[in-house]
Amino acid sequence: MNDDAQSTPHPANAHPARVYNVWLGGKDHYQVDQEAARLAARANPTIVPSVRANRAFLGRAVRHLAAAGIRQFLDVGTGIPAADNTHEVAQRAVPEARVVYVDNDPIVLSHARALLVSGPDGQTAYVQADARDVDTILEAASRTLDLDEPVGLMLVAILQYIKDSEDPWDITRRLLDRLAPGSCLVLSHPAVDVTAPEVAESMRIYNERAAGHASATPRTREEVERFCEGLEILEPGVVTLTRWRPGPTDVPDDTLPMWCVVARKP
Repeated sequence: MNDDAQSTPHPANAHPARVYNVWLGGKDHYQVDQEAARLAARANPTIVPSVRANRAFLGRAVRHLAAAGIRQFLDVGTGIPAADNTHEVAQRAVPEARVVYVDNDPIVLSHARALLVSGPDGQTAYVQADARDVDTILEAASRTLDLDEPVGLMLVAILQYIKDSEDPWDITRRLLDRLAPGSCLVLSHPAVDVTAPEVAESMRIYNERAAGHASATPRTREEVERFCEGLEILEPGVVTLTRWRPGPTDVPDDTLPMWCVVARKP
């Protein structure tokens, strides 16, 4: 852990941002996160390649949106900074891009300065809020982003932490409702219908160690498609991570249990 993170008490339960950091090969986590990450990956060996493929999908999607003219991004469920954060990818393509990051983990807040290193022509901001706090997120984001212009809404590997009873579909709709026409949803989500037994076991192990703090719910392709109701789903549709507009060096792997999609608000 870095010095800021070590100054806080060690948590009793794993947190998704820190577990994800373990799988990405980072150093900003605790022993409880390492244990959850190790046991879940042992139950489902596709987790680590899925996490890395998810990061690559984020990069391809941001580059696509930037090429399509989107100049601002709202990244909800940011996680601990790693290589190729949203603003880095976006500002390489469009130096004036503006990005607002949102996360609810205090450890991510301690790293926010790394997320705020914008290029001179662009702008970044960080909001500490839960993904369920739609009004808080949008009010804070509007200080940096012009919500009357198209926004790339990034919900990348975050909605699994919102239970069905909390209606993640409604949360997504409410976020999109405030965004201008031409905005795009970029979404990825663990799949329950790809390598299903392994996914179920790894999720069970993770949820035990999260102890209800941020339990995860994998979903079917049809459930993921529901997040795009009222939107225009871009080709190739809801697909596994490596199938979304792969580059010439990307190797398709349909065993990775995550769905992804990019959809445009008409």
